[in-house]
Amino acid sequence: MVFQRWCVTVKNITVLGSGVMGHGIAQVSATAGYNVVLRDIKQEFLDKAMEKIKWSLDKMVTKEKISKEAADGIYSRITPIVDLNEAVKDAEMVIEVVPEIMELKKQVYAELDKAAKPEVIFASNTSTLPITEIANTTSRPEKFIGIHFFNPPQLMKLVEVIPGEKTGQEITEMTQEFVKSVNKQAVLCRKDVPGFIINRLFIPMVHEACYLQDRTNATLEEIDSAVKFKLGFPMGIFELADFTGMDVIHKATVEMHLRDKKVINPHKTIEKMFDEKKLGQKSGEGYYKYSDDKYERVALSEELAEKCNPIQLVANILNNAAWLITNGASDIEEIEKACKLGLGLKKPLFETAKEIGIKNIVDELNKLAEEHGEFYKPDPLLESMS
Repeated sequence: MVFQRWCVTVKNITVLGSGVMGHGIAQVSATAGYNVVLRDIKQEFLDKAMEKIKWSLDKMVTKEKISKEAADGIYSRITPIVDLNEAVKDAEMVIEVVPEIMELKKQVYAELDKAAKPEVIFASNTSTLPITEIANTTSRPEKFIGIHFFNPPQLMKLVEVIPGEKTGQEITEMTQEFVKSVNKQAVLCRKDVPGFIINRLFIPMVHEACYLQDRTNATLEEIDSAVKFKLGFPMGIFELADFTGMDVIHKATVEMHLRDKKVINPHKTIEKMFDEKKLGQKSGEGYYKYSDDKYERVALSEELAEKCNPIQLVANILNNAAWLITNGASDIEEIEKACKLGLGLKKPLFETAKEIGIKNIVDELNKLAEEHGEFYKPDPLLESMS
C-alpha cells in the first residue's frame, strides 16, 4: 500500500511561508503527527505565525476539542526557522505557500532547488498559477505537484491535488494519501488547467452575476437570494465574493484570463472595486457595506429569490463544469465533491441543472452567445446531455 511506504518516508515537512495559509497548513500537518519546519524570510513573521497557531490551539482546548497536552504536543512539533538551508535539511516534502506572484514563486524555487536534496518532493499551494510552468523552473518536475488548500486550512476539508505535465504517478498518489493523513479530502484535478476545479467554477460566476445585474436590473439582494435559495449555495454569490476578497478574485481573474480567454468573461466592476480598495469584508466595503470586523450576514429571503431567475448563472457554472469533463480534467463525481466541500453547495450541481432542465440551460447559452458572443457557446457535453 502506497500509504505504508509514504508513512515511512515522509515524516518531516517544511512549509515555506507563514501567512494565513502557511501557518494553517503547518498546524494541520503537526496535528496529524508530522514534524514541521515553518520557514519565512523574517523572524517577526514567524513569531506572529506561532502566536496565531498558539491562539488557534488554545481555542480548541477551550472548546474541549483537544486536550491541553495534545495542543502542547502539536505546538512543539512546529519549528520556526529563517535560514532556508537549515529549514529544508531534513525535509522529505516542501509545501510552498508564498504569495500568488509567478516571478516570486520562480525565485523561491530557484533557491529551494539548490537547497533541498534531489529526492525531496515540492508541492505548491497555489489556487490559479500553472503547476507545469513552475515545475519546469526546477530540476525535478517529476517530483513537483500542486496542492491547493482552502482558507482557513484548519476548517476547510477540501484540498485540490494538481499534477503537472511531468509529475510522476506515484507522487500524485502519495500527495493524495498525505491529504487524507491530515484529515482532509482530496479532489484530483487531472490536468493543469486554469483555475483547476473550484476557481474555474466560482470566479467566472462572480463576473456573470455582475452581467446578470446589468441585463436584468435585479438588486444584489435579489440575485444573492436566488443563488442561496434556488441554487443551494450557503450564501449569495456577491456575499461569497465579499467574504473571499476582491483582491483574491481580481488576481485569480487576471491569471485565468491570461491563460484561457474561454474560461472567464471579465466584468469591469471587479477590477474597479479592486482599484478602489473595495475588497469586501476585510476592507469594510465590497458589494455590500460592513460596519465592523464582525462577520455580518446580508438579509436574504425566499421572497426576494422569487424576483430573480438565476438560469444565466447556472448556465455559466455548468458550462465550465462541462468543459472540465470534456477536457479530461475531472468528472461529475469529483466536481460534485469539490462543490460540496469547497463551495458548500447543499444540493448537487447537476441535480439543480436537471431540475431547471439541461435543454433550457443550453437554449439560454445559445441565446447569450447570439447576443453577447462566442464566450457563451454551450460545451458539446451539455448539448449531448440535452
